[in-house]
Amino acid sequence: MSSNFYRKYQKRSLIKNYISLTIIITIVLFFVGFLGLVLLNSKKVANYFKEQIVMTVYLEDNSKEIEITQIQKKLLLNNATKKIKFITKEDAAENFSNEIGENFVDFLGYNPLLNSIDIYFNASYVNNTFLKNTSNSIKKNKFVNEVVFDEPLINILNNNIRKISYLLIIISLLFLFVAFLLINSSIKLTIYSKRFIIKTMQLVGAKKYFIQKPFLIQHFKIGLISSVFALTGLFFLLYQLNNYFPELKILESKYEIILIFISVLLIGTSISFISTFFASKKYLNLKTEKIY
Repeated sequence: MSSNFYRKYQKRSLIKNYISLTIIITIVLFFVGFLGLVLLNSKKVANYFKEQIVMTVYLEDNSKEIEITQIQKKLLLNNATKKIKFITKEDAAENFSNEIGENFVDFLGYNPLLNSIDIYFNASYVNNTFLKNTSNSIKKNKFVNEVVFDEPLINILNNNIRKISYLLIIISLLFLFVAFLLINSSIKLTIYSKRFIIKTMQLVGAKKYFIQKPFLIQHFKIGLISSVFALTGLFFLLYQLNNYFPELKILESKYEIILIFISVLLIGTSISFISTFFASKKYLNLKTEKIY
C-alpha cells in the first residue's frame, strides 16, 4: 500500500517538475525570440518613424492652380518623396478649429491660413542636410511663402535610433546568456532530484550512455515542446502587433520571422540537450559517498 502511494507521489512530483521546467523554458525562449524580432526589425521601426517627419510648404494666396499642380508633380517625380498631401486653407482652418475647440475664422472675420503641401520622404533621405537643400530649392519658387520642418526632432531621432540599436544588441546578448543560465540551472535541478536513480542504475552495471539516453530524450522533448509554445506565443504577439500597427507590415518580414523561429527552436532543443548531457554526466562521475 505504502509502496503504491510512494510511486504515485513520485510520479506526481515528476510531472510537476516537467511542467515547471517546460513553463520556465517557454517563458525564457519567448523573451529571447521577442528581443530577436525587435532587434531584426529595429531598422524597419526606425524607418517608420523617419517617414512620419513632414516638411510643409506654405503657398502664397495668389498662387495659380497650374503652379500648384506643377510643384506637386515635380515633388512626386523626386525619388526621395514617399508621398505628398495638398491641404487647402479651408481644410487647415477646419482642422485648427477642431484642435482649439472654437471657430477662429468667425472670431477673426477672415481665414489667415494658407494653402499648403505636406511632403513625406523615404527614410534614407530624412536628414537635415538633404531637407535643408530641398527646402532652399523649393523656396526659390515665387509662389512659395514658407517651408518648415522640425530640424531638432530629426537630430534627436537620428541620434536616439543609433543609441537604441546598440542598446538592443547588448540587451539581447545579455538576455541570451541569462536564458542559458536559467534553462541550464532548471535542468540541473531536475537531474539532481534523480541522482539516486542514476547512481543505482550505474551500480547494477548499466552503461553511461544507456543511463543518459532517457534523460537526453526526455529533456530534448521538453525543449522542443517549450519552443513550440514560445513560437505560438510569438506568432500571436506578431499577429496582434500587425493589427495595431499595419503600417509596419510586420508579417511581411518573412525572412526575419523564419530566422528567429528557427533560432528559438535550436536554442530550446540544444540548450536542453547539452545541459542534460553534462548534468547527468556529473552524477555519473560522482563518487557514491558524495551523492548525499
